[in-house]
Amino acid sequence: MNSASHECTNQASSSSSSIHIRTSPYAGDVDFSTLDRRDRDGGASIDMVSLADLLRNSFVYPPHTIYSDVKILTTGFAVQPGTQDELRFQFPYQSASATARPPSHAVSDDALLRSYHRLLTQSVQRCTTHVKAPWFLQSGGKDSTSVAIAVADVRPDTTCLTYLGGKEENEVESARFVARRVGLRHEALVCDPRRAYDRYLAMIPRMPLLTADFAMLSYADLATEIGHHHGDGIIDAMGVDLFFGVPMHLRDYLIIGLARQMAIPAAWLTYPFVRQNFKLCFALASLQMNPFERYIPGSRFSDREVDALFGWSASVQSRQRMDVFQDAVRAAPSAEGVRRIVLAMLEAGGFAKSLYCANSLGLRMAYPYCDKPFCEWLFNDVPDDRLVGRHGLNKVLQRRYIARHFQQLPYVQHKGSFRFDVPGLARQCFEQVHAFALQARAILPGAAAWLEGHRHCLGNKFFASKFYLLAVTLPWLLSRTSRTTAVANDDEALRVTS
Repeated sequence: MNSASHECTNQASSSSSSIHIRTSPYAGDVDFSTLDRRDRDGGASIDMVSLADLLRNSFVYPPHTIYSDVKILTTGFAVQPGTQDELRFQFPYQSASATARPPSHAVSDDALLRSYHRLLTQSVQRCTTHVKAPWFLQSGGKDSTSVAIAVADVRPDTTCLTYLGGKEENEVESARFVARRVGLRHEALVCDPRRAYDRYLAMIPRMPLLTADFAMLSYADLATEIGHHHGDGIIDAMGVDLFFGVPMHLRDYLIIGLARQMAIPAAWLTYPFVRQNFKLCFALASLQMNPFERYIPGSRFSDREVDALFGWSASVQSRQRMDVFQDAVRAAPSAEGVRRIVLAMLEAGGFAKSLYCANSLGLRMAYPYCDKPFCEWLFNDVPDDRLVGRHGLNKVLQRRYIARHFQQLPYVQHKGSFRFDVPGLARQCFEQVHAFALQARAILPGAAAWLEGHRHCLGNKFFASKFYLLAVTLPWLLSRTSRTTAVANDDEALRVTS
């Protein structure tokens, strides 16, 4: 069964009639209507290598998608001249490319901050033009605080919403303080893994593509909540890192330095004194990766585990998909330059989670930091020392913009994100995900066995993160494969229970 499924997918992937969808928010609004029409006309072929991508990295390597005949054009991808289907990656946003940036002394902070505010407010206004009741996902960190200031000026009808995802962070205090200071309404939503998972399952039939980003369930929870409160659009403060730059610090070099592509016996990770220690598990997993993969955050399945889940060597073909980025990686002037390429690659997961959830609920997405005039100004017209300062201080101009409105904030000194309680998900939803794994045995014959063999480890977020990947991917796959013969013809095995 698995060999036949693999062959069928490969044949579909070689087709020369792929659908191309531009999914980069930097290029404007994203339209999935082509997929809606295609799904009405007939079934679609699941790409098994893309599924391996998801389990190895939490997203599908662009330009591929979970469907073998659908390709996405994220930042850097374009159809090769003279071809109909061949896509090539060329990265345009290395800092060295901005040759016209003025020297530090040539422009004052006052002038830069006035331009920053003017362009950001114009961006907010443009991207929310068709939104009547906007909600802003406010993390309490630098990016969202900066956007909140601009939102308050041009969309004071916006409601801020902060997600409390787990015990490792609590950004609600900072976010609420910012919202109230600038005059915006603020709400908070505490993560309930069961509720979030139910909401995700409910939107799966209308979700155009699949990603397993580690904030996917957070977004499903938030988007559904916004819909329940009659919001019709979501403002998201993603996208600015590509233009400010992403400086590397000692910890980053140490983590990437661990990547050695070593073969580590799987049993090592489940030894009693290892399986309870997240940092030790993370280090052992990093040893099994190559350096480029280790730039990607998160804990995922190893190549050996992925092959066991599939019953064949899916990881080899997944790893080969990194080759499309290697020319750009070799040309990158520094580790920070490689990190920018990874950021562009991660659009396939980071923006995808919001685009797919919003699309499934009929909500509009607004990304102020992706507005072209703002991005081009930030990349080309801001001196280097206002982007990255001494000792790798990031987002210098943004910090000064915030400082004009606030003194030191409770949370802005640390990285903010809408994390998800993955051990809680494993604790509350194990039996349901295990049932999905049994139903999907024609696709991933080893999934149920992995869950059974690691149930005692799921209190550690290292293993719970892998559970999360299965929890997100399995029900989506079952919802599609139950209505197509592209992957398997065992109707009973692939039937999704209500």
